[in-house]
Amino acid sequence: MAQSNDNFIMLPTVDFCFKELMQNENVRKGFIAALLGREPDDIKKTTLLPTGLLPEYEDDKLGVLDAAVLLEDGTQIDLEMQVIYFAYWTNRVLFYLSRMYSGQLKKGDSYNKLKKCIHVSILNFIHFTEDKKCYHKISFCDTKTGIPYTDLMELHILELKKLPEKALNEEGVIRWMRFFSGKTREEFKKMAETDKYIQEAFGELEKLSADERKRLEYEAREKAMRDYNCLMDSAKELGLEQGLEQGLEQGLEQGLQQGLEQGLEQGLEQGLQQGLEQGLEQGLQQGSELKLKEITEKMLNRGMSPHEIADMIGEDPDSIRILADKIQKSRGNRS
Repeated sequence: MAQSNDNFIMLPTVDFCFKELMQNENVRKGFIAALLGREPDDIKKTTLLPTGLLPEYEDDKLGVLDAAVLLEDGTQIDLEMQVIYFAYWTNRVLFYLSRMYSGQLKKGDSYNKLKKCIHVSILNFIHFTEDKKCYHKISFCDTKTGIPYTDLMELHILELKKLPEKALNEEGVIRWMRFFSGKTREEFKKMAETDKYIQEAFGELEKLSADERKRLEYEAREKAMRDYNCLMDSAKELGLEQGLEQGLEQGLEQGLQQGLEQGLEQGLEQGLQQGLEQGLEQGLQQGSELKLKEITEKMLNRGMSPHEIADMIGEDPDSIRILADKIQKSRGNRS
């Protein structure tokens, strides 16, 4: 580890640390107030809810949240920190938001009991590639007029990688995003001077970092994230290598065939180019699939469920479940 023991500080981008920070009511209040554009003193009470969204039917998916909060007016807020790129993030947040919203009603309840639900994604990767905005607030509206339809369901998406250069007198959500992106004790300490709620968060970070048991849990989670990133990098390298080999082979074959029909020189050039492109694509795909199977098998061996694996590595839960079934069947055939 790069940091010395005396200067060790947990980073909020590690979801274990983020969850622990949200256990502190003042930290929750300060962050939620920034999201809602309200003064923290106006938020009288924030209550932590269970973070598992129970399935309605036996074969339903089980949602697992980082932090779920109930406000005094009945509003529910789901807060999630995600560092590893997740290809199906939009699908995931809509699943969690809809389950949170529908889960308010029991059999026979009236629809007028439904309260506002908000899903907050704090992402350490680029989600919206088409713009440079680091904070998006999304709700239902008429696509032609832009007139809001309802505010009963909202998405707040914070992209830490898009944070602009630090400006004077930052406030609100941007200030909290800056805090979540911090990397050193000195950075956190300086930010703590700007806001009493961020000061509370920094104090909580210091306490967590000094707790040996919490630190072991944090480092285990951090290691799992590093291992995953390393495996994904290996998969990309393997895919490129296989792609080049297949591309050259296919390119030569196609080039020779086209050369007979169109002229040797022109056919070889075009065939090699097309073959390289197709081979690279196929090789990357095959390499990624092989590495994904290896990762899934290792995590199954550690007793993790397909849903837990999908949640950790940012893959589609149905794909991991199908892959896990194939691995289990393959083991059964070998035994």
